[in-house]
Amino acid sequence: MRPSFACPEDVELLTALLIRDIPVYTNRELQRALVDQIPVQYRPSYVVLAGRPEFEPIDLDEYVFTTSPAANDELVQVFFTTLERQYAGLTLRELQEYHWLFLTQTDSGWRLALMFSTIGGSPGEPHPPLPPRESSSGSVGQAVQLWLRDCRAGAIAPLTPSAHPEPP
Repeated sequence: MRPSFACPEDVELLTALLIRDIPVYTNRELQRALVDQIPVQYRPSYVVLAGRPEFEPIDLDEYVFTTSPAANDELVQVFFTTLERQYAGLTLRELQEYHWLFLTQTDSGWRLALMFSTIGGSPGEPHPPLPPRESSSGSVGQAVQLWLRDCRAGAIAPLTPSAHPEPP
């Protein structure tokens, strides 16, 4: 057993851990969704990679993105991408997805307040992304919520320098 690791209060460290783990969590969610719908041998898609996060917020002064008008919690915006592979028979298709998280820090730890996602098509394709959709209950949104739950419970492994090398 590994020792308990406190969920970071620093959003950049929290996000580095989330990005490292989100493909595994999302793939678990995708497989859970398939169990009741399709025979087990059919595996249509997998998230293979999550990209580096960006923290530069979009100005939201004229918009309300809370579920309660009385909510005064500050929302932290995080953008990241995922690369998904879809299989149909012997055909492979890769899709780039863009995710916009709104996280909030509560007394009990970080929570997902809201999430938007859009599909950008296959890497290298000239097609523009689809319009964003609210995706908190989608596979990546559910994976983020489960990961945050596990982080609050101290069940996430810490970052190690060798496990997250810098690209050349």
